[in-house]
Amino acid sequence: MSDKEQAQPEPVDNKSENQNQSPDEPKVVEPTNPIPQITFEQLPEMLRDAATRVGWSSLLPVQARAIPYLLAGRDLMVQSRTGSGKTGAFILPILETIDPNQHAPQALILVPTRELAQQVAREAETLGGKKIQSIAVYGGVGYQKQLDAFRDGVQIVIGTPGRILDHLIKRSLDLRKLKVLVFDEADRMLSMGFLPDMRKIHSFLPAKHVNSYMFSATFPHYVIQLANQFLHKPEILSLSHDHVHVLDTEHLYYYVQAMDKDRALIRIIEMENPDSAIIFCNTKVKVHYVNTVLQRFGYDSAETSADLMQNQREKVMTRLREGKLRFLVATDLAARGIDIPQLSHVFQYEPPDDHEAYIHRAGRTGRAGALGVAISLIAGMEQLELKRIAKRFKIDMVERTVPTDEDVQEIVSQRLTALLEARLRSYDSVQVERMARFTPLARSLAGNEDESALIAMLLDDYYQLTLHGQPTPIAPVTETPSSQPPRQRPETRRSQRHSSGKPRRR
Repeated sequence: MSDKEQAQPEPVDNKSENQNQSPDEPKVVEPTNPIPQITFEQLPEMLRDAATRVGWSSLLPVQARAIPYLLAGRDLMVQSRTGSGKTGAFILPILETIDPNQHAPQALILVPTRELAQQVAREAETLGGKKIQSIAVYGGVGYQKQLDAFRDGVQIVIGTPGRILDHLIKRSLDLRKLKVLVFDEADRMLSMGFLPDMRKIHSFLPAKHVNSYMFSATFPHYVIQLANQFLHKPEILSLSHDHVHVLDTEHLYYYVQAMDKDRALIRIIEMENPDSAIIFCNTKVKVHYVNTVLQRFGYDSAETSADLMQNQREKVMTRLREGKLRFLVATDLAARGIDIPQLSHVFQYEPPDDHEAYIHRAGRTGRAGALGVAISLIAGMEQLELKRIAKRFKIDMVERTVPTDEDVQEIVSQRLTALLEARLRSYDSVQVERMARFTPLARSLAGNEDESALIAMLLDDYYQLTLHGQPTPIAPVTETPSSQPPRQRPETRRSQRHSSGKPRRR
């Protein structure tokens, strides 16, 4: 949370969550045996002095609700919208647990990006003052400043999982005195491929219990399922101005230009990074077209329609159920009887002609007590149809802005960097020596703008192979996409996939 976010605090009182709650106030889901929220005046003296020093005079809602749980040492998952003040909600109680006379890391905050690491570190430095030291730790920079901070006894470490793991493996970072562990933007860390690193980091924690917390704008089902690996009997505290993102199906829609709908779908999929999904279309012609576009972009997808023989449809469905197929493109008729408990997303490439079909489509996700996501792509007059569906079934539809190409470039760059760093950590000395032969070539290519396309091609091949899985051979496109899709990966690359057929995704 930046100073700007805290500049105009919202006063907090001790009303119950439903008493006199205006439509603009966040809906609240609290743990069983809830702890009353805290006011600024009720903060421990040291925390109140720290907050006053930086100009705070009251607490934001997420701070007032979450701080008592952190002070009580109850492992917690806190869901609140971006910009709501989550950083202050964990930095303040961390300060209360730090022993300034003990010169060793006592709090570790894991974040997905270097920019967020820098932001959180600034907040910790501002609130902690001169007595408590903190450091931002991330890749892409030299190690010396980070090593000096560890040797000097820094107490709060904020870092990306890859670089933190590097230090742990090299024994330059010691977590034996750790008291608090925070996963900030937990959903982004998991969607960016940090799960293996997070598990390895967890193995370096002390044997004693470390109070652990997850903070996120949303808690998709995969985050909720994995929380028990990192937190002890985690409870959920949810505040959201849009709606509560816990144990429910989230209904989103994107308004797109009709001619850009195929590319919008690709950008949304890249940002969401779903484990598995069904993409619904109204006609078999559109099913084939969408499946072709997905495969041309390197996604592991297949199609099913009424034209397929029964045994062919059964083979496709078996692949989906066994986790060997990531995306299925289908019509409503072909999708009858589909029951995939772990399906994370349903995409509606176009709203159904029959309003009842929306419920059947969306109902394919959000099963077994998990959060599901139903996403509709709407163009032109389709928006009126979606509004009629929402009104008829009393569905809370949330509009989202279509990601830009720049948004996608940023997220795939972060994911790929995490994957490559993890791969490099697995190399032994002989592999590092062998790799060194190409260092001069890498520098030469990187410094030559005309030849940088070679590096981009190799990075794209690795990203597709690792995250998207093997595309199926395709037939010619029957409808002209809005722009020319990238080429297929060479067959030699496809043959390197592991024998199970499962896409290698992190």
